[in-house]
Amino acid sequence: MKEKCKYYGVVAVQMIPVAVAAWICMRLARLPELSDSGIGPLTVAIIAGIAAGNIIPPQYVMKLFEGVQFGKTKLLRLGIVLYGFRITLSQLAYAGWPALLTDVFVVGSTFWLAMVIGRRFKLDSHTAALVGAGSAICGAAAVLAAQPVLKAKEHAVSVAVATVVVFGTVAMFLYPLLAGLLFSGGIPDAGQFAWGVFTGGTIHEVAQVAAAGSAVNQTVADVAVITKMIRVILLAPFLLLLPWIMRYFDSTPAEEGGIVIPWFAFGFLAVAGVNSFLKLPPKIHDTILNLDMFLLTAAMFALGLTTRWQSIRQAGVKPLLTAGILMLWLMAGGGLISYAACCLLG
Repeated sequence: MKEKCKYYGVVAVQMIPVAVAAWICMRLARLPELSDSGIGPLTVAIIAGIAAGNIIPPQYVMKLFEGVQFGKTKLLRLGIVLYGFRITLSQLAYAGWPALLTDVFVVGSTFWLAMVIGRRFKLDSHTAALVGAGSAICGAAAVLAAQPVLKAKEHAVSVAVATVVVFGTVAMFLYPLLAGLLFSGGIPDAGQFAWGVFTGGTIHEVAQVAAAGSAVNQTVADVAVITKMIRVILLAPFLLLLPWIMRYFDSTPAEEGGIVIPWFAFGFLAVAGVNSFLKLPPKIHDTILNLDMFLLTAAMFALGLTTRWQSIRQAGVKPLLTAGILMLWLMAGGGLISYAACCLLG
């Protein structure tokens, strides 16, 4: 008991710099120059963490070892559990079967394609899986959630987040331009729902989806965000299936002692269920969401702090090429399935 109290005392002290850095990253992410570009706190935190970890001498970073490890593990899992407060099951009813069908197809096909391309490029399976998770589900949050299941290295997380930032930002600006080119007189009322499903079903980050949808009109934005949140709901079953999927593509999990059960995924589902049926006061709900973002931002900064720039450089252009192909697939395959789903089920 005394040892445990001592451990948590050390962790609390060592977490102070990480917590301060996370708070600064959240404040920076609110700047219009960043928020209007769809760049959120998680992206700012990973960049800041990598910068700090490679500028500060290693011996000083090691003095925060226990706190950083706590941030990368316990805080990360708690943050993913609380992420469930961002969704409700009623969102399924609003967007309906077209959005659900599109999201299931996008998540499954995009992750499978990422693993196939990764194998073809001789990319390590963990990096390919993280790039696939980020592209298929919900960007940096999905990368963070998959990392403890895969036991992936910090540099693989940083590389995967970088691909989400690059191609998610490209998509955020490209989709409204495409809408303008395809519908020069504005999207007709009948097509706004379908374009919203397409936008929410294929762009990486929630903030990027909101920005891309709002650039068209409010109806598209509403449908897009709800479709995106259904993709977020799929994070839980994805995490539960991930160990078995990786056994097919990679023998490493089996060699390390069998299947890893991501128990925090059940917590995520439980919280989403509570959020669906228990109406919390808005102030409490907002406080929980802010706490959740703070925890995830701290975890992302901690991951960046232990990432060596040399490791990212050694990964080369293959992860970017993989993510680029996935983006083309999201636009083409996701576009076709969203159109078909809306025509058949809308």
